[in-house]
Amino acid sequence: MAEESTATAPPELAVDVAALTELLDGRYADVRRTVRELLPSYACVLEDAETMPRAEFRERVKDVVLEIAGTGAAGMGFPKEYGGGGDIGASIAAFESLAYGDLSVLVKVGVQFGLFGGAILQLGTKRHHDAYLADVVSGRLLGCFAMTETGHGSNVQALGTVATYDPATSEFVVTTTTHSAGKDYIGNAARHARVAVVFAQLEVGGEGHGVHALVVPLRDEDGATLPGVRIEDDGAKMGLNGVDNGRIWFDGVRVPREALLNRFADVTEDGSYVSEIESAGRRFFTMLGTLVQGRVSVGAAGVSASKSALTIAVRYGLQRRQFETGTEEGGAEQLLLDYGLHQRRLFPRLARTYALHFAQEVLAGELHDVFSGIRDDEETRRLLESRAAGTKALATWHATDTIQECREACGGAGYLAVNRFAALKADTDVFTTFEGDNHVLLQLVGKGLLTDYASDFSDLDQLGMVRFVAGLAVDTVLERTRVHRLFEQIRDALPGGKDDWHTDSGLRDPNYHLAMYRFREEHLIGGVARRLKRGVDSGMVPGEVFSRVQDHVIQAARAHVERLVLEAFTAKVAAMEDGDLRLTLNLLCDLHALSGIEADRAWFIEHGRLNTQRSKAITREVAELCRRVRPVARELVDAFAVPEALLRAQALIGGEA
Repeated sequence: MAEESTATAPPELAVDVAALTELLDGRYADVRRTVRELLPSYACVLEDAETMPRAEFRERVKDVVLEIAGTGAAGMGFPKEYGGGGDIGASIAAFESLAYGDLSVLVKVGVQFGLFGGAILQLGTKRHHDAYLADVVSGRLLGCFAMTETGHGSNVQALGTVATYDPATSEFVVTTTTHSAGKDYIGNAARHARVAVVFAQLEVGGEGHGVHALVVPLRDEDGATLPGVRIEDDGAKMGLNGVDNGRIWFDGVRVPREALLNRFADVTEDGSYVSEIESAGRRFFTMLGTLVQGRVSVGAAGVSASKSALTIAVRYGLQRRQFETGTEEGGAEQLLLDYGLHQRRLFPRLARTYALHFAQEVLAGELHDVFSGIRDDEETRRLLESRAAGTKALATWHATDTIQECREACGGAGYLAVNRFAALKADTDVFTTFEGDNHVLLQLVGKGLLTDYASDFSDLDQLGMVRFVAGLAVDTVLERTRVHRLFEQIRDALPGGKDDWHTDSGLRDPNYHLAMYRFREEHLIGGVARRLKRGVDSGMVPGEVFSRVQDHVIQAARAHVERLVLEAFTAKVAAMEDGDLRLTLNLLCDLHALSGIEADRAWFIEHGRLNTQRSKAITREVAELCRRVRPVARELVDAFAVPEALLRAQALIGGEA
């Protein structure tokens, strides 16, 4: 273990690392442990990324993905009859653990099994499952997920690729209508995919039916591009250069009628379009909703990347000494982690990583329940989609922020590729736009908050949402909030009651934390509703109204997800048995909650929920909580159980390779 300072932990903060790892591993501890034991075998891939030419590195990554497929770790979410594990929750746990390793390998696993295979599983029916899934799960058939186009990413409904049904041959003719309608940034496309799930506007008998997905062959068994298909390499990227992203254009490519993934809609042989979902908008959103696993997985990967970065930075802080302080005998230099500023930089991010881990655990459980049919009503699915979108946004932004801060906390040593931050920064940067731009995802969350997840509004676009909310009496929206009562709860949560809310007391009361987070969320939702109403009432067109309140929508959505994250952490602590682990996690939960309030204290002061004295008291409390975390910081990162060989930074952090 790295050299420690003479600081000692209070008795209540003694941490059993193995027990904390078991708690973090949760329901799928065996799956996570199996993947962690598997990963060191592929630790050399991290070095390959720095030394191999891009073409060779892509082949190396592909080989590793196929090796992982052979262990069964990549196919846990597929039905057992096709070689999978039959457990969606296990697949998320495995993916989250794979994120400790090389992220090109992780993303290629995600493209092959999560996106390509997942689309066939969730959008197809038995004929597609029988034809493809066994080969997908084994890795015998490599494919790609061709949704995004050069001209359209987030606005999937406006894609330019067209699939026209030809009743004379019972075939769909797939065509790229313009250059900007070419599929772009498609993982696996440039080199390895033989088949694509292609999203295209479906036209039957001269009538458009919106975006649907079809299975379209790209290459033959020898890897040669098929007639009518043109593919280009996207070339070098900021990171993830072991993934072969490419562009695809289709020139009248014909596929059989059965190529349509027909879970939600089909075309009969004579050219009749049929679907049990009458609304085209609702059909579209239902189809996209089945693909939510990708967002859950990317958020999980972001949390894992944060854990890797924090493990390196905290352990470095327990090795590196800097400046004489005169506080130690002999004038020895002080450990970095004993400096209050260093604690301030790392420990709130450590606490937030724990919070996001437990929020991700709740989300993965909901995903498992929905896709296993345990809870499959429409409202539950909408709530899942919203939570997945919001958690992915917060988790990936957190990863970007945490990796950068950890890199800086390791000084020049953190800039060396061997110490892994270069790869972590480059390879996770795309996570904030991968599987949906984070700001667009938070708009999705905001829309759900304003329409209260009502199924009648599931097919509203942004302008439709504006018209809907503007048509309500604002009181209808505000009645759903409890702002006027929450102010009383904030004060009543403090030991001295209503007259005590300006003092230092009660800062570690979880009821106070939750009341503050809920107040912010509900006040912001009500504010958005008022602004939408005023804009439309003043004669502004809905597009301009929405543009003017976009920032407010994002703010409200973010506050909503922050509250969900805090509730997940608070509930986890409350459910634990009394003892050392509960005391430790309660300390981290307090630090997460109060550092969040501190970060947004300007808003709380503006809205009368903090005065300057109490704001300063929160700042003092955050610093004190950081000091209390310091003696057990090593144990808190060791509990993440990142395999030692994957940290790579042995000269930086000490320990065995």
